[in-house]
Amino acid sequence: MRTICSVVLAFEVIVIGLAIPVAINLGGYPPALAGGVWGGLAAAALVLAALQRFRWGFYAACVLQAAFLASGFLVPGLAVLGVIFVGLWIAGVILGRKTDAMAFERAEAPMPVPEAE
Repeated sequence: MRTICSVVLAFEVIVIGLAIPVAINLGGYPPALAGGVWGGLAAAALVLAALQRFRWGFYAACVLQAAFLASGFLVPGLAVLGVIFVGLWIAGVILGRKTDAMAFERAEAPMPVPEAE
């Protein structure tokens, strides 16, 4: 699960960084404010992508997803991206847990012993 969540966050860094000019042009926000808000979200996503090995890093990334979704209220065009990334995050968590469970089962299964002839 950690790997999938880290990948989602890494792609989110790029998209949030590209949201800065969108917030300036479509939202009418000053560059300093847009850079501070969405640049801060992008920096947080980058740091949290590296911190997914910790349980609290996962929960902090969940809060980041909510913050990016909430930024869609400031710039309505970003709401669609927020919904997409929340969906990717949920899918990553579900698929990651299934993958982790399968890997655990495989590790716990006894190795078959070949028969001697």
